Amino acid sequence: MDIRIRILTIGGAAAVLLMVIELVRRRKLKEEYSVLWVFTAALVLLISVWFSLLQNVTNAIGAISPASTLFFFGLLFCLVLLLHFSVRISSLERRLTSLVQEVGLMGVEEPDDPADVVEPGHVEALPAPVGNDGEAAELQRAQGRA
Repeated sequence: MDIRIRILTIGGAAAVLLMVIELVRRRKLKEEYSVLWVFTAALVLLISVWFSLLQNVTNAIGAISPASTLFFFGLLFCLVLLLHFSVRISSLERRLTSLVQEVGLMGVEEPDDPADVVEPGHVEALPAPVGNDGEAAELQRAQGRA
């Protein structure tokens, strides 16, 4: 491996390690995911320092070049990560639906006083409207006919 590429990969792996540590320190990244990213950065660092390991893996899987091996495992890593996040999102979606339903049921309150319960079909008498007495009398006659 060319020394420039080796220096670049070592610097990239070190940058990822520092970024993960800083994100965990600021509580932007949970510790459970930091283990995955630290492992990935350590693996890249190991491969950049010990290039014969990558060549041995390339020969073992029957690939032609070490670059194709890196791309293959990078793609595999991304697919596993996407599957994990899809499972995680589905679980969170189910929890959210359950919580929304629970909050909706909590919003439906039962009355404390049984006298406040209105039975179906029960209609209370309306008070006489305020105004001149002629309108009130007309309204009472109309209610009497109905």
